[in-house]
Amino acid sequence: MRKRTVFRLAATTAAVGAATLAYASLIERNLYTLRRYDVPVLPTDAEPLRVLHISDLHMTPDQARKQRWVASLAALDPDLVVVTGDNMAHPEAVPGVLRALQPLLDYPGVFVFGSNDYTGPVWKNPFTYFLPDREYVEGVELPYEELREVFTGAGWIDLNNARATLKAGGRLIDLVGVDDPHVERDDYAAVAGPVAASADLSIALTHSPEPRVLDQMAADGFGLLLAGHTHGGQVCVPGVGALVTNCGLPRSMAQGLHRWPGSDSWLHVSAGLGTHPTAPIRFACPPEASILTLIPR
Repeated sequence: MRKRTVFRLAATTAAVGAATLAYASLIERNLYTLRRYDVPVLPTDAEPLRVLHISDLHMTPDQARKQRWVASLAALDPDLVVVTGDNMAHPEAVPGVLRALQPLLDYPGVFVFGSNDYTGPVWKNPFTYFLPDREYVEGVELPYEELREVFTGAGWIDLNNARATLKAGGRLIDLVGVDDPHVERDDYAAVAGPVAASADLSIALTHSPEPRVLDQMAADGFGLLLAGHTHGGQVCVPGVGALVTNCGLPRSMAQGLHRWPGSDSWLHVSAGLGTHPTAPIRFACPPEASILTLIPR
């Protein structure tokens, strides 16, 4: 009798595990979700401004459903589109990224790159994400310059270790960004400095939300900090949340809107729309884009 009970328990556990894996790999990773947040960063009596934040597409050529969903976001009529990197996951991904973002290229936009815009994914043991000093392994080189030309050719501003001002929604925005800190491409010192007094608002971009970079951006007075990279944990535990962030950010801030500690700045971390191709699963953390409605403080 005892052996039979053990067998039933093992069979039930295996069935639950298989069902969970099937849900995570076949269903949830395709449950594209639009998040909405109100962010109080504008001067008193200012009209709201809508920012569409997209991150971590990790696009491969055959992901037509993702491409259609992202393209449909143009119906939101945003004042500004922000893309915080890791657009590609395949050497032939640029046409797919373009199909997804083409309708949004008609809007004012800014972008930074992530490590997976430069090199493709390689298989890795997922448990290495729990190691604080794991080695980053580069894959095949990706056509990032071609992607850059597509974005800048449409008028989007490249903020990889750059600073700019942009008029969007009738407001003058002071913008700064860094290339991906996850692979030490960032150089905030080259673009650092206080927010322009003439700006109506200020936004800072980084792919990986490393605290050492966010601290500097907040200290310069940037009111809204935007990042991706974490995938929101990608595999989360209900009631617990993300188990890892793959950077120095606390797990409690792995996705969503947060006040950056010790400052007046707000941080929004997108859980992103894709996955690493060698781990195409999401659990308790569906893929997402966000519409941020900026409102008066």
